[in-house]
Amino acid sequence: MILLGTFINALLIIVGALIGRIFKNIPESMKATVLSIIGLAVALLGIKMGFESDNFIVLIVSLVVGTVIGEWLDLDKQMNRLGQWVESLFRKGRSEDNQISIAEGFVTASLIFVIGSMAVIGALDSGLRNDHNVLITKGIIDGFTSIILASTLGIGVLLSAIPVFIYQAIIALFSGTISVYIPDAALEMFITEMTATGGVMIMAIGLNIAGLTKIKAANLLPGIFIVGILVALIYPFQ
Repeated sequence: MILLGTFINALLIIVGALIGRIFKNIPESMKATVLSIIGLAVALLGIKMGFESDNFIVLIVSLVVGTVIGEWLDLDKQMNRLGQWVESLFRKGRSEDNQISIAEGFVTASLIFVIGSMAVIGALDSGLRNDHNVLITKGIIDGFTSIILASTLGIGVLLSAIPVFIYQAIIALFSGTISVYIPDAALEMFITEMTATGGVMIMAIGLNIAGLTKIKAANLLPGIFIVGILVALIYPFQ
């Protein structure tokens, strides 16, 4: 079953988020401190990922061009609207503040769980070799992370399982085509630079969670596609 790993990953996010809601009634002062620490830890993860780049020019150009595109499309606003719309399907009559909180949890968790090399590598392994170990491992990590996020950011974290499932399922289902048209070395180069570019996005998310910045992290997402374009242009000359 090609999508088994993807299914388990999404399921563990949901289970983790539900468990996290058990701890939603912790004191506000403790919640604020814990949220700041979570943000700093996420930012540290992003910094670590960023150092994996082998070509700093690709990193900078991808982020700058990607951000320009993201700002033009205003992806952050669109993702928040999506979070509010999904919430409206389940509950009616919530206050605007609650909707924003749910959208924030949805956007933040989605970006954290989708960005990274494990999602791509794991989905490719599932599709090409029917090996789900990477995605199951990622699911365990995401599950524990969702417990922490859901305890502070709310039930919107649970909804992030939807884009995670769709994203990884698409890669797994089209993995055969990817392996035929993209050389292994080029794919490895893409994953490396994508991880580094995604790391900067993760760092931005972490700083936002900690309350240190208000960067529209979702607007950086097109940078991932720019990485693919640059790698396609650079690889023949390697």
